[in-house]
Amino acid sequence: MSKEELKRIIKNLKTWSAHATTLLSLYIPPGRPIPDVVNVLRQELSITENIKLKTTKTKVQTALESAIDRLLRIPKTPPNGLVIFSGINEKTGESLTLVIEPPEEVGVFFYRTDKFFHTEFLEDMVEESDVYGLVIIERDEATIGLLKNDKIILLDELEGYIPGKHSKGGWSQRRFDRVIEELTEEFFKSVAEKINNYFMPYLQQNKLKGIIIGGPGYMKHDFIKSDAIDYRLKRLILPELIDVSTQSIPGLKELVIRAKDLLKQHSYIRIFDAIEEFKTHLAKDDGLITYGEKEVLEAINMGAVKYLIVTEDHEKIDAIIKTAEEKNIEVYVVNNEIPEYEWLKKTFKGLVAVLRYQLS
Repeated sequence: MSKEELKRIIKNLKTWSAHATTLLSLYIPPGRPIPDVVNVLRQELSITENIKLKTTKTKVQTALESAIDRLLRIPKTPPNGLVIFSGINEKTGESLTLVIEPPEEVGVFFYRTDKFFHTEFLEDMVEESDVYGLVIIERDEATIGLLKNDKIILLDELEGYIPGKHSKGGWSQRRFDRVIEELTEEFFKSVAEKINNYFMPYLQQNKLKGIIIGGPGYMKHDFIKSDAIDYRLKRLILPELIDVSTQSIPGLKELVIRAKDLLKQHSYIRIFDAIEEFKTHLAKDDGLITYGEKEVLEAINMGAVKYLIVTEDHEKIDAIIKTAEEKNIEVYVVNNEIPEYEWLKKTFKGLVAVLRYQLS
């Protein structure tokens, strides 16, 4: 499969959506035995019996059964691995089970059902990008993610089982503290091994530019001393550790924003700063912004636009970008993972402009 063909497939997959987490995305790296993956999906299929909403259960089960059926027809994982998407597009009612042999090696085993298809790992194959690893670490909790292009991607969430403060019982405080320390080290080791598995493929492709570590308190300082982190990845850990108060996607977003001074040229931060500048002019009512398709196009033709901000699903996005490129105007495309996406879409119909000067 060529990269141009893959680009067209990705563009189509990004139009699919569901109201519940029923769209299946599966990435299988080369060397992973097909029977092992089938067993994973069968286990997931058995878990779906716990889903209470019948329509959601049926859609998830159909996606899993379709993926299993296709895998059973494939005797061996191809040299570059496999990617499978399966589900129902609730906008159109169309069903899909798509099996792809990608043009580059799949670097990670990834399975998830979500409200959209996870195409980000395929996008890595058709777009050059600066990738940053993201890690939030506590004594008994961790989140691992990626900052890639203008998206924050959740890769994994881990939880350790480490007891809290010791108040009474037969153990001495010293012995109890030693047990806590050993359990924490074991948890740190499991997190480090996950980091190695997720981040090394990007390092080997020369796409990983750095790793940002965050978390509350001092645990993040202890964590980076772990010998389980591959020494090649350790070199990429940014020296400034970031205080972050929460985990999961909200924590990853907080981590990136708090590290913005370290990421000034990254596209996510540039989009964030562009939206902040728009909001500042909006609050000041100083005449240095405009919105509405007619008003924005008029400003473009007058040469008054400093840059455009447009949501990724704007119905005329291709024409808008083409017009902007002809006028050498920078365009910031906002995806649905950016916090202000819904605000821009609902309040301004997904298209605004920051101006060089006031229009009469």
